[in-house]
Amino acid sequence: MVENVLEVRNLQISYGSKQALRDTSFDVRKNEVFGIIGPANSGKTSFLKSITRMDEFNSNMRVSGEITFLGKPVRQWRNVFALRRRVGVVFPLPVGLPMTIYENVALAPRLGGVRSKSKLDEIVERCLRRAALWDEVKDRLDSLGSLLSGGQQQRLTIARALSQDPDLLLLDEFSIAVDPVTTMRIEDVIRELKEEITIVMVTNLVQQARRLADRTAFFLNGDLVEVGVTERMFEGEVADARTHDYITGRFG
Repeated sequence: MVENVLEVRNLQISYGSKQALRDTSFDVRKNEVFGIIGPANSGKTSFLKSITRMDEFNSNMRVSGEITFLGKPVRQWRNVFALRRRVGVVFPLPVGLPMTIYENVALAPRLGGVRSKSKLDEIVERCLRRAALWDEVKDRLDSLGSLLSGGQQQRLTIARALSQDPDLLLLDEFSIAVDPVTTMRIEDVIRELKEEITIVMVTNLVQQARRLADRTAFFLNGDLVEVGVTERMFEGEVADARTHDYITGRFG
């Protein structure tokens, strides 16, 4: 039996009178890359925000329905920070903290109670290696993370997300601000990471979904049109003609 990391049931998201996502239900399985594609304003990023209860920072955002993470509805996690420590998030633009490369990665473990320098060293090296960045920065860990190139900063963001040892990694259009070579390097990282964690990847590049995602969901104008095995969808096995039109570039 396949274990589900996420179970989404009748999820609805709105901002004031504007409906961002309507009556959406699907599951995300353990150790899969689950892709989400669709045009702008289809509800993709809003869905990611709802997983970690980011609506609590936005008084205009309303969420109903249920998202279950690791068998427990996210709204029933009494400590929202404990929930967020189990979910790593990488945003479209690199968000480097104003501190050294080392401290960018060590911050979450420190906040989690790790005090041993040798243990922190081990975590920093492991996470930077997993993000394919260690060899490029190992001799300048005391340099500011903000001095790295855009692609390196994005990989630093991934390393920082991994430093909290998450069960789920959310990637929100991670390749918008990086060059094609760096994009391919990060894609290699994602392929390796799925052996250890579950990944939900929102992407504006349909071919990226084809390369990486085991299954893909197509969102359109706030509706979940369908979920399917990625390669089958790209081979034309779709339940809705709009999915085929989108992935073949006829609109979007």
